[in-house]
Amino acid sequence: MQHFPSSTRPHQRWLAAAALSVSAVMALSACGGSSGSSSGGGGSEDIGVSLIVKTTTNPFFVSMQEGAQKAAQAGGIDLTLAAGKADGDEDTQIQAIENAISKGDKGILITPNGPAVVDALQKARDAGLFTIALDTPPEPADAVDITFATDNFAAGRAIGEWTAAQLDGKKAVIALVDLFDDKVVSVDYNRDQGFLTGLGIDVADRTKNGDEATSGTYSGGKGGEYTIVGNEASEGAEDGGRTAMETLLSQNPDINVVYTINEPAAAGAYEALKAAGKETGVLVVSVDGGCAGVGNVKSGVIGATAQQYPVTMAELGVQAIVDYAKNGTKPSTSAGLEFYDTGVKLVTDTPVEGLKSIDTAAASQICWGK
Repeated sequence: MQHFPSSTRPHQRWLAAAALSVSAVMALSACGGSSGSSSGGGGSEDIGVSLIVKTTTNPFFVSMQEGAQKAAQAGGIDLTLAAGKADGDEDTQIQAIENAISKGDKGILITPNGPAVVDALQKARDAGLFTIALDTPPEPADAVDITFATDNFAAGRAIGEWTAAQLDGKKAVIALVDLFDDKVVSVDYNRDQGFLTGLGIDVADRTKNGDEATSGTYSGGKGGEYTIVGNEASEGAEDGGRTAMETLLSQNPDINVVYTINEPAAAGAYEALKAAGKETGVLVVSVDGGCAGVGNVKSGVIGATAQQYPVTMAELGVQAIVDYAKNGTKPSTSAGLEFYDTGVKLVTDTPVEGLKSIDTAAASQICWGK
């Protein structure tokens, strides 16, 4: 766990884009409180915030931490950083929540590693902490006061629509490289099921991976036949992505479409394809939009990715806790959603007519809201 008293953190400036996002969410704010919560008085120096990310082995969450540090420096907030030992490590996150309660923080920002953290979050709310999820909405969504996140289903759908157009009517032999196989989290099934929906494949249950028909026809683009080889977990890591891809290739060497939960998993999947002599002729798509991932789109490792903005999520989250602590104002969710949508953009250097996207040159200037 890292602790950053406001007096010792380095000065870092706010980004104009993030400032606009903060203004937007504050415009959507409404006064109110919740059971077991209280709005504190005093200055921002009295406001303690804990950011608990999934893991620091993924650069996505490192960027989120950096965004929180920027926001904390700008507001004079007492920020504590904590992280799971690996993606899926719920126990370390639960301990960090209990630590935040013990030291009297005003609020918690968390990217939940799984459903086991929900009870600890309720304990924090009962103790008066304002709780915010980032990137990954918990289940149920109201286990926290609000979530700032990408619309992960929309992100998946965008890369699915792009893939369908690139196939140009050819048969799709699909490998799905997911996050987990031992627990269910919304970011996992929303991206996977969004991708299949974008391709034009009927998904039986939008909250469950792997229950759709393994063969049939897709309706996206010009339409055509498809076969789903299988779903393999990567735990969002490069080595996991490589192992998952090796397993799927052993089941069907004719794979020509690879969906990956994130860009580290995509990089690993590509290494497996390369080792098998299949680095060309396979469409690899992903979600994240980090600088390294955008570079992989530019070099052709990834055909398209959906860019999200973890720095903005963190900055908005810190500001929301400050506002709630000072005057009891709470941000509102986006229309029709159970969370505040921080936006997503399709990134590709092979644009599709009628499908809005940005190229890698533009994406590299805003990767993760830097």
